[in-house]
Amino acid sequence: MEPLINDTKAPSRIGDRSTSDVVVRLRTQEGRDDWLYCHSHVLVEKSKYFADRLSENWPTCQIIDSRNCVEVYCQESDFDYHVNVLRLLYAVTDGSVDDMWHGVRNALSCLQVAVELGCQQIITACVKYLEAVPWEEAEEEEILRTVPGMGSQVEPILARLQPVNSTAIEGIFLSAIRFATSSPPPHLNDLKSSAQEQLEYMLTEDDDAPLLMANDEIKFEVRECLRGLLARFNNQLETFFSKPAESAILAGEILSFQSYLSDMSWACQILGKLEVMTELVSTWTEASEKIVMAIEVARSEADMLEMRLNVIEVASKVLEAIGYGTVILPAAKRLHMVLVWLPFVRITKHLLDSFPYDNPLTFKLDGERWQSLESAFVSIIVALPSADQAEILTEWLGNEHVRYPDLTEAFEVWCYRSKVAKRRLALSGAIHGVTDAL
Repeated sequence: MEPLINDTKAPSRIGDRSTSDVVVRLRTQEGRDDWLYCHSHVLVEKSKYFADRLSENWPTCQIIDSRNCVEVYCQESDFDYHVNVLRLLYAVTDGSVDDMWHGVRNALSCLQVAVELGCQQIITACVKYLEAVPWEEAEEEEILRTVPGMGSQVEPILARLQPVNSTAIEGIFLSAIRFATSSPPPHLNDLKSSAQEQLEYMLTEDDDAPLLMANDEIKFEVRECLRGLLARFNNQLETFFSKPAESAILAGEILSFQSYLSDMSWACQILGKLEVMTELVSTWTEASEKIVMAIEVARSEADMLEMRLNVIEVASKVLEAIGYGTVILPAAKRLHMVLVWLPFVRITKHLLDSFPYDNPLTFKLDGERWQSLESAFVSIIVALPSADQAEILTEWLGNEHVRYPDLTEAFEVWCYRSKVAKRRLALSGAIHGVTDAL
């Protein structure tokens, strides 16, 4: 049967039985069977599948009525999308279909049917739409499940998901680290926090490898950014001490000080991942006494306690780096850190435990942080010379705040080492001068 030629100017309409010369039967395994009255010239022009089915070369073309009825089997869930695509074949004939997709899911489902039926114009329109519009997370996952198997014609859809070359990654990392450590004004704090969060994510190894493998250039730039942050922090400390004794510290200055501490606490995470903690630890060690003194100029008890907690958050990470050997310091400096921060921490913990519950703080440290801090003190103390350990433990046992930090483990180690010291050193052939001293 030859395709019906419509001599009138009126366009063909799907479902128009008076002009239809072919029926498309949409069938499902569940028994659904719908007849759509179509026009062979539209189907042949717009769909490779129908062009093949309606051609004289199709194996069943000589069977009576085989070219008047084409059966298409589909899943029940795809049934409506097959109907939509058949309707769109007529829309393509009339004009553009760019504005007819009604959302990502509908366009994606129509794309699957269009690929199956070889409808190139609809495929092109779907790809153009899906490549341009935003996706929700669930839609993105659906696209990842379905699009890659459709061939090169749909590759533009996946352009936003393709891996980026290392140069581009390094470029955005360096821009982000400069901004995240630049101490921007308070109204940009949300943007700064977002940049810091993404920088940490880029360097984190989880189910996927880190996005960035740091080279010497990256580490150099991170150190430079850190130096700028530390310089501003030190300048803030000097501002506190340059004020006359009777002058109060302004609220803005306290917020600025806390912001620097927050940035340094975050920086510890980045520096640890890049294995470049040394400079921050050294600077913090040198400034420790000034930092402790600066806390005493807070305006109120609440300000003072919150500033103490901000300081302890950074100090704990510095002490952990020292205690676990991430950064190597001489014994004198390790002793200095214990002597400065042990009293500060125990007093802060006491103040926190006695702080009224009806006046909640805006900043808190969780129990895990306090436990990690206690462990760091123990690790540092047991690595000090025995005489220094004895002085620290003597002071601890006589202190009213003996419960925290709990140095029992360090005390037990010191007692054991001290009791067996002569025998152990003698058995190991220790130097004569050392055994005599013992």
